[in-house]
Amino acid sequence: MKNIYILTQYYPPETGAPQNRLHSMARFLQTQGIDTSVITGMPNYPTNAIYSGYQRRLSMTEIIDGVRVHRVWLFVSQSRNFASRLLNYFSFVATSFFRLLFLSRPDVLVCESPPLFLGMTAVVICKLKRSKLVFNVSDLWPESAERLGLVRNRWLLRLSYRLECWIYRNSALVSGQTQGIVHNISGRVAVRTHWLPNGFDFSEGIEPTVVENVQSVSVPEGYFLVLYAGIIGHAQALDLVLRAAALLTARPVLFILAGDGPERNALQVQAQQSGLKNIRFIGHLPKAMVFAWIKACHAYLVPLRRLELFKGAIPSKIFEPMACGKPVLLGVDGEAKKLFVDEAQAALFFEPENETDLVKQINMLLAQPELARQLGERAKELVQRQFDRHKIHSAFLSALQSIAS
Repeated sequence: MKNIYILTQYYPPETGAPQNRLHSMARFLQTQGIDTSVITGMPNYPTNAIYSGYQRRLSMTEIIDGVRVHRVWLFVSQSRNFASRLLNYFSFVATSFFRLLFLSRPDVLVCESPPLFLGMTAVVICKLKRSKLVFNVSDLWPESAERLGLVRNRWLLRLSYRLECWIYRNSALVSGQTQGIVHNISGRVAVRTHWLPNGFDFSEGIEPTVVENVQSVSVPEGYFLVLYAGIIGHAQALDLVLRAAALLTARPVLFILAGDGPERNALQVQAQQSGLKNIRFIGHLPKAMVFAWIKACHAYLVPLRRLELFKGAIPSKIFEPMACGKPVLLGVDGEAKKLFVDEAQAALFFEPENETDLVKQINMLLAQPELARQLGERAKELVQRQFDRHKIHSAFLSALQSIAS
């Protein structure tokens, strides 16, 4: 295997779980002597606006940390309605197809999903160029969209499920970020699968380089900081934080919500109208600033809605605070609870969307500093042992070599 292409709609300088994972993977493959290229769109996530320096371009090529990155135009709109999202997805399906068409043949093409529709480009290109397709699934779409109520059109859902299975059947390997995803796919389609979990890249270090943002927010001395950093969307159920904050107004607890997303404005207005003084919204942060906040916090919050779908989820945001030795408040049942709470005893579980249970766990950490220290130590040891990205990438490379031979 001499060369690999990674096809993804999302890539640095954007931040997020797939961006970080794929960038780490690309750099690793490059260090293993494999010519690795990325085909992606002009960066625009999560602001829904093309970043400065990339505007008014149809295509371009740049080098990021030694990896060749081919970028193409895609439709971007500030509107978050369904039609705009479809235009965003399908514009990249089209422009990435033509860019790949005129690039040399890869031995392996790794395609990131969602968006599921990008798999159409990947399958056709692999057939035309006789390359092996590896389809990576970080979220089961359209299943998640249906269960969250984001897509209700029955015709579109049926078509999407058929497309999903067609892509799997045309893949040499299907990988997934959780064991739940892998088991779901292998239970429906006869295809080779591989568990490719998210993790933490210890080669990048964990020391923050920027602390000004932490200092700029008024934090009362002696307060217990509970941090959430990530997308503020429907799936995260962050209205939970408002209800918990209302129960903790007499306690020295401050919630920090760092990030952006479709629910942020509504939650911020609701917090102001409720007169909650123990919540701060600080917007989207660069990676270095996120680490600064993680180092400053006393506990890190990882919530999801109480849905059967999420019992197979492992939120990627859990690995950074665990690698930093911070206690995690985990509001995710199922696979995540089994791994991090039941087996490793490296996090505290609270029932998803249950503010009373969350408050109970916070009060426990307030009363037992030694428990917080022990949780942090076990969390860091677990990530080093089982979720070190170097080990994860090495196992994935072995899987790629087995299908390319």
